[in-house]
Amino acid sequence: MPKIIEIQDFSAPELDVYARLTENQLVCRRDPSQALFIAESPVVIERALDGGCEPVSFLMETKHVEGKGRALIERCPDVPVYAAPEAVLCQLTGFHLTRGMLCAMRRPVLPSAEEVCRAARRIAVLENVMNPTNIGAIFRSAAALGMDALLLTDEGSDPLYRRAVRVSMGTVFQIPWTYFKKDESWTETLRRLGFATAAMALKEESLQLDDPRLRACEKLAVVLGTEGDGLASATLADCDFTVMIPMAHGVDSLNVAAASAVAFWELGKR
Repeated sequence: MPKIIEIQDFSAPELDVYARLTENQLVCRRDPSQALFIAESPVVIERALDGGCEPVSFLMETKHVEGKGRALIERCPDVPVYAAPEAVLCQLTGFHLTRGMLCAMRRPVLPSAEEVCRAARRIAVLENVMNPTNIGAIFRSAAALGMDALLLTDEGSDPLYRRAVRVSMGTVFQIPWTYFKKDESWTETLRRLGFATAAMALKEESLQLDDPRLRACEKLAVVLGTEGDGLASATLADCDFTVMIPMAHGVDSLNVAAASAVAFWELGKR
């Protein structure tokens, strides 16, 4: 039987993980085995559970215990459920975006780049993409538009930040991803794994998205850069192709999340 714990006070210590710990505290770098993330909304929590993530506790409006949270609770009968009235939970920042339900989960151990790429033919690489909203949107587009996996440099934003998870609608648990090893030459890693690299950049010498040379690549990595500055010059020099999305009406570029969707739609075709 699930253990339902009624919460009437926003200062209750059971709410610390949801209301008062920062993202950096949740990551718990001193002891990664205790690192957590927060999944928000029933859909995201369900996808996290389907992806093998281990729940630590639930927090939900009292009315959801016998409502839309019941199926999730039944999947995890040994996990404590903190139930609170809406008046208490409304003190949580962004409460209404959670659809009245949150779950604290242990961070999964990430695979290596080699493992993520083993069966992949089309992957996305994110170089220092910093905005969690962009990260979440890119993951959602990658899952929907034919990418097999994502790889990230370690200076970018964390795909398991609450906003990134929420914006992704839980697709961070549906598509394989990992970080490149710190200080490694990731372009050399991808070349060793058999991938051609296509850097997205508005350069005069860039190929068009529908260039047949890109479609002919058995394995292709679509490389996207940080907001504002784009890809590093060294990255552009190391990649096999530079690819552009033509702009009209004097627009100089697309947001990286929007550009990712266009690129994935075209370059994900096989």
